[in-house]
Amino acid sequence: MRSDANIAGPMTDPVPGPRSEFAAEDVSRETPPPMDDAPIGRAAQLAVAALGRAGEGLPRPEQTRVMIVANQKGGVGKTTTTVNLAASLALHGARVLVVDLDPQGNASTALGIDHHAEVPSIYDVLVDSRPLSEVVQPVPDVEGLFCAPATIDLAGAEIELVSLVARESRLQRAIQAYEQPLDYILIDCPPSLGLLTVNALVAGAEVLIPIQCEYYALEGLGQLLRNVDLVRGHLNPALHVSTILLTMYDGRTRLASQVAEEVRSHFGEEVLRTSIPRSVRISEAPSYGQTVLTYDPSSSGALSYLEAAREIALRGVGVRYDPQHAHGAQNAQQNTPEGIQ
Repeated sequence: MRSDANIAGPMTDPVPGPRSEFAAEDVSRETPPPMDDAPIGRAAQLAVAALGRAGEGLPRPEQTRVMIVANQKGGVGKTTTTVNLAASLALHGARVLVVDLDPQGNASTALGIDHHAEVPSIYDVLVDSRPLSEVVQPVPDVEGLFCAPATIDLAGAEIELVSLVARESRLQRAIQAYEQPLDYILIDCPPSLGLLTVNALVAGAEVLIPIQCEYYALEGLGQLLRNVDLVRGHLNPALHVSTILLTMYDGRTRLASQVAEEVRSHFGEEVLRTSIPRSVRISEAPSYGQTVLTYDPSSSGALSYLEAAREIALRGVGVRYDPQHAHGAQNAQQNTPEGIQ
C-alpha cells in the first residue's frame, strides 16, 4: 500500500549548515535501542509517524528509473546511500529493487537478505543467464522493497564475463526481461571501474554519485566521468549523471562547508540540496541487518535520506523541489553537535 505521507527532513540550504537531531515536539530525542522482537515493518512505520507530516504522496515515475550508484573511490557511502535511499523511496510508497553488484555483499547484509554461497544471486544472472525474478528476494517487513543479492561468487565474475557474448549488457537484458512492476532500481556498484560497473552503466540511464565532504572528495571522479562518457558514446546513449549526493557532512567543520561549496560550484544543478550528515546511527544500522530508516527512524541520518529520496522523486517528474516546504528543516538546524547521532 502506498504511503500518503510527505516526509520532512534536514536542512536543505544550497550550502548546508550545522545539523542536529530533528527537534519537533512530537519526536522524542531519546531513541530506544533496537529490540530483536520488534518487527522491522513496525519500526519503518514509526519513521512516517515520527515525522508528523501529512499531505499528498510523492508522484510515481512514468517508467522505471534505473539509477547506478557509483564512485570508484572507496568509503564514500555508496552502499549506505543505495540501501537507505531505497528504503526511503519504499517508505514513500514506491516499489524499489536493489541490485547488489558488489562482491562484498554489503547491501544485501544491510537489507537483512541471506547471501551465503548457495543462495541464488546476481552472479547467476550475469554469468549463467538465470532470470532475475529467480534471485530477487523481498526485504523482510519493508513493503515494496526487494533485493537481488550478491554472493562471494561475484568476485570471479569480472574474469568469467570476459569470454561471454554481449558481456557488457547482460544485466541490462536481465532487467528488461523482469516483468514485475517497479518504480526504481538502484544498482550498488563495486569500488572499481571493471565489467561489473560497466554492466551497471549499460543497464541504467541515471548515475548517482555519492561524494563525501572530506579532503580529496573529488579525487578520482575524473576517471568515472570519462567512463560514463565512453559508455554513453558506445553502449548507452541515454546515460548521464543525474544526481550528486553529499555524504558524511559534519557542520561543525569548515572543511565540510568548503567541500560542499566546491562540489556545488563544479556540478551545479546535479547536486541535491539535501546532504547526509556524518552519523553514528547510519554506521550502526547494517550490523543489525537494517537500514537507518528502520534502526532509528527519528535520527538525523534517517530524516536526511527520507528528504533526499523526496527530492530525487520530485526531480524525476520535473517538479521543482522547494526546501522551504520541508517543515523539519528549520527544526533541524540548531547550534548543537548532536547532528552526528
